[in-house]
Amino acid sequence: MKTHAIIFGIKSFKLNLNEINFFKEYKPWGIILFSRNINNLEQVRNLTFSIRDIFKDKNFPILIDQEGGKVNRFRKIINLDKYYAKHFGDIYRNNNIFYSEFNKFLKINISILKYCGININTVPVLDLFNPDKKSVIGNRAFSKKYNVVIKLSKYLINFYKNSGLETVTKHIPGHGCTNIDSHYHLPKVNFSLDYLKKNDFKTFKEVNSYLAMTAHILYEKLDPNKCATQSKKIIHGIIRKYIKFRGILMSDDICMKALSGGIVKNAKLSLDAGCNLLLHCSGNIDEMKKLSLVVPEIDNFTYRITQKIKANFNKFN
Repeated sequence: MKTHAIIFGIKSFKLNLNEINFFKEYKPWGIILFSRNINNLEQVRNLTFSIRDIFKDKNFPILIDQEGGKVNRFRKIINLDKYYAKHFGDIYRNNNIFYSEFNKFLKINISILKYCGININTVPVLDLFNPDKKSVIGNRAFSKKYNVVIKLSKYLINFYKNSGLETVTKHIPGHGCTNIDSHYHLPKVNFSLDYLKKNDFKTFKEVNSYLAMTAHILYEKLDPNKCATQSKKIIHGIIRKYIKFRGILMSDDICMKALSGGIVKNAKLSLDAGCNLLLHCSGNIDEMKKLSLVVPEIDNFTYRITQKIKANFNKFN
């Protein structure tokens, strides 16, 4: 079965008949899970097994957004409120005491994901901390100091990779400079290119990864007409050329209200701008069917990097 350039969410704790029939005919690049898909560990384990059974692929990508702190999809099972990124940025010291605490959290998260059959976590957040109380990223960011963000993010990525899991850096090229939530509105940033290069872009330029997720943000000084996810100027001129990101670029969720077009239009604009993969999180089967008619198979570039990702999974299977 051919792999298509999209990641889908699903509705509940197990695949329903409509989803099973759909996935038997159409293979997305991956499936992403949310709190609505998680009741207990055995249930999630069974769910991921059933997904892979359909695609006959033991390394099929199953993703989750499991940052810790307020972004905890396993909240029914474990409390990770104290393990938010800013906590680690605040206590960061280059010594054994700090790394003992950081490792403890990483091991907790990774052990849960591995047991449940989840092989990609959409971390780390590379956005800079914004002290504005209204900041949408808030304590999901490690620090306002880019050197701390870079140090902890590189460590986290390597820790996951050495455990047989993959990560997704986000929200490229930077979401920390706005207090508007792109789930509901389009954030607009008016900083100059020079300012952004010295601040928000810096972490993404220094941290390498196979996967990155875009920011649904309008950078008015860079492209006054299109948000980063749908801007050729930003994807090719900033993300690929200046930041030199060489991995698979996935959109943030194309269901978000920051994108004003319909779901099919959002998909086409994001792919045309240069996204390699789309993220569609709602689990709306009618939308998924519409998207299946327009979303192409993955290109050779995406295929090659996907094989590298799966090769690392294979080492630990």
